[in-house]
This record gives sequence, C-alpha cells and structure tokens, in this order.
Amino acid sequence: MAARLIAITGGIGAGKSVVSRVLRVLGFEVFDCDAEAKALMDKDIEIRQRIEAEICAEAVVDGKINRQRLAAEVFGNEKKLSRLNSIVHNAVRVWLHKWHAAQLGDIVFVESAILYSSGLSAMVDEEWRVVAPRQLRVARVMRRNGIAAEAVTARMDAQRADEEPAEPLDIVETIVNDDSHAVLPQVFQALATTTSRRSPRLSVKP
Repeated sequence: MAARLIAITGGIGAGKSVVSRVLRVLGFEVFDCDAEAKALMDKDIEIRQRIEAEICAEAVVDGKINRQRLAAEVFGNEKKLSRLNSIVHNAVRVWLHKWHAAQLGDIVFVESAILYSSGLSAMVDEEWRVVAPRQLRVARVMRRNGIAAEAVTARMDAQRADEEPAEPLDIVETIVNDDSHAVLPQVFQALATTTSRRSPRLSVKP
C-alpha cells in the first residue's frame, strides 16, 4: 500500500522549509517541489525551449535558466505565470508520482507553495499549512532574497489562490511559524494526529 502523502504548504516566507527540515531530521522523506522544478528546468531541454519561446527569450542564457529574469517576467503577469506553471508542473507531478510509488515509509511529505493551482492537491491525502503574519513574511523574504517589499508582495498576490483555496482538502493541519510559537511541538502534534487516522488512499496518477 502506498505511503500516506502529506503536503506541507504555505505562502512565500511562511516557513515551509523549516517544517521540512524538522521532518527530515526526524527521518521522514520530503519531496521539495520547488527544488525539483528547478532541477527539471535545468536538465530538461524541452522545458527550457518552451520557456524561451513562450515566456521570455532572455530568461534562457547559454542553455541555462536565468531565474531572476524569469521571476521578474512572470510575477505580476498572471498569463505568463499560468503558462510557466503549465509547462513545469506537469513534469513535477509525473516525477512526484514516481517518487511516491518508490517510498517505503508509512508517511512521506511533499513541500509546495502552490498545491492547488499546480494540481498536486489531487495526489495528496492531507495538508499541513504553515502560516505566519504577512508583514513578518515580507521581512523574511526581503532579508533572505535581497529583494524589495513590492516584489515580495507581488509574489504573495500571485499565490493568493493557494493561500485561500476555494475548495481546500478535507484534512488541514495548521502550523504557526510566527517566531513566537515553537514549531517542533506543533510538528509532533500533527504527526500524532496524522498517524491516528485511517490507512492512506491509493495514490492518484498525475
């Protein structure tokens, strides 16, 4: 039987990676959608060609993705962001399905900021949503990425449909990462709640 697949979600700056690191230290496998998407863009010639032809020719330089140029092109441009998502996310869904099928544990995780708009919500059993105040998130991303507040808020706005999904999953655990609430006890509690639930459903193919 396939392992229970749990999504770790949250908007930019919420602290998904913090929860993912905790889970890895505890011995759980975590599929990082952002990292896998970047790896696919780097090694998949067809993806790079489509990005160059359909989104921005300057985003591909000497056969490599210029991530800053690509981000500047798509964030704030809903049409181009949707096109990029359609190019990359199908490949990520296929890879996630293969990865999930090969896992031997009872519970595994997938980290994604865009669980719903990417279509990954159909592949997971439940969601752990990491939340933090908007102002704190902006400050975190500005400090981490060295970008202006306006650029951060544009990315937040682009992810609004995922932060406030019209039809969220039936099971959603919330982890508060606001620099006041300790994350580790919340992870332990979410794990305890998850393991008490019934066996996972069959994995859905992408």
